[in-house]
Amino acid sequence: MSESTPIPPNSNPAEAVDSVIDNSSEAGTVATSAGAKTRQLLGMKGAAPGETDLWKIRLQLMKPITWIPLIWGVVCGAASSGNYTWTLENVLKAAACMLLSGPLLAGYTQTLNDFYDREIDAINEPYRPIPSGAISVPQVVTQILVLLVSGISLAYVLDVWAGHAFPSVAVLAIFGSFISYIYSAPPLKLKQNGWLGNYALGASYIALPWWAGHALFGELNWKVLILTLIYSLAGLGIAIVNDFKSVEGDRQLGLKSLPVMFGVTTAAWICVLMIDVFQGFMAAYLVSIHENLYAAILVLLLVPQITFQDMYFLRDPLKNDVKYQASAQPFLVLGMLVVGLALGHAGV
Repeated sequence: MSESTPIPPNSNPAEAVDSVIDNSSEAGTVATSAGAKTRQLLGMKGAAPGETDLWKIRLQLMKPITWIPLIWGVVCGAASSGNYTWTLENVLKAAACMLLSGPLLAGYTQTLNDFYDREIDAINEPYRPIPSGAISVPQVVTQILVLLVSGISLAYVLDVWAGHAFPSVAVLAIFGSFISYIYSAPPLKLKQNGWLGNYALGASYIALPWWAGHALFGELNWKVLILTLIYSLAGLGIAIVNDFKSVEGDRQLGLKSLPVMFGVTTAAWICVLMIDVFQGFMAAYLVSIHENLYAAILVLLLVPQITFQDMYFLRDPLKNDVKYQASAQPFLVLGMLVVGLALGHAGV
C-alpha cells in the first residue's frame, strides 16, 4: 500500500471492536490449546484430552517433567565424587547415566504408578491415558517391562564401562526399581502412608541418582550415603507438593497423604519446613567441614525459596502448587549442586 492510498474508516465502530475481541479470543484459545498439549506430553496437571498418537501417549505415561531432578541428581553425584573431568568419555558416561535415571527408570516408575493409580486418576485426572482408555492395559504392562529391562541392562553396561569389580550401578538400579514397585503396588503400596511414601519418593529423586552418579565416577562410601539420605528429607517436602493435586481422590479412596491426614494448611507448612530445615542442615554440615563459601551460597539460595513459599504455596497450595514448583524448586536443585561440589572439593 502506498502512502497516498486512503484507508477508509470503519463505519461501524462496535463491529470493529467485536472483530478485535474475536481475533484475540481465538488467539488465546489456540495458545491455551497449545499449552494444554505441551502439558499433556510432559505429564503435567491440566493436560488436553483426546490424544490418539500411541507414542505421544506412551511419552505422557513416562511424565518427562519428572526426569529433570533425577538427571540433575546424576550431575550432583558426579560432582560429589571429586573425580569427574571434562573428557568426551566422561561426558558420554554421564549422559548414559542420565538416560538410565531419567527416561528409563523414572519413566518405568511413572508408568507403573499410573498403572496402579488408574482408579484415583479416574477421579482426579480422568484425561490421563489409562482411565481415558487411550491405551490398553496390556500395552501399559509391555511398556513397564521394556523400560525396566532396558534400565537394568544399561546400568550393567555402565558398570562394565567404568571397570567396576562389583556392579554397583546395576545394584542401585535394581534397588531403585524395587522401591518404585512397593511404592505403587499392593500390598505394601508405600504411597498409602504419607510419611513413608513421600520419603521413598524424595529419596528416589535425590539419593538414588546421586549415588549412581557418584558410583560411576568414584567410590560410593557410607558418609555420602548417609548425607544424601538426610538430604532426601528435603525431597520429602518436594514430594508432598504432588499430593495437593489429588486430595479429593485420596480422601475418597482412603489414602493417607499428608494433606488428607493433617489438612491442606498444615501439610503445606510441613512441606516448606522439611525443605528449608534440611537444606539449612546441609549448610551447617558444610560449615563443619570448612566449606564456608559453599555453605554461604546454599544459605543465599534459601532466600528466594522462602520468598516464593510465602508468595504462592502457603497462601493457596491447591491453586499455586505448579506455580510454586516452577518458581522455587530451581533454587533447591541449584543448592543440591552446590552441596555436591562442596563434598567433592572436601574429598568426603
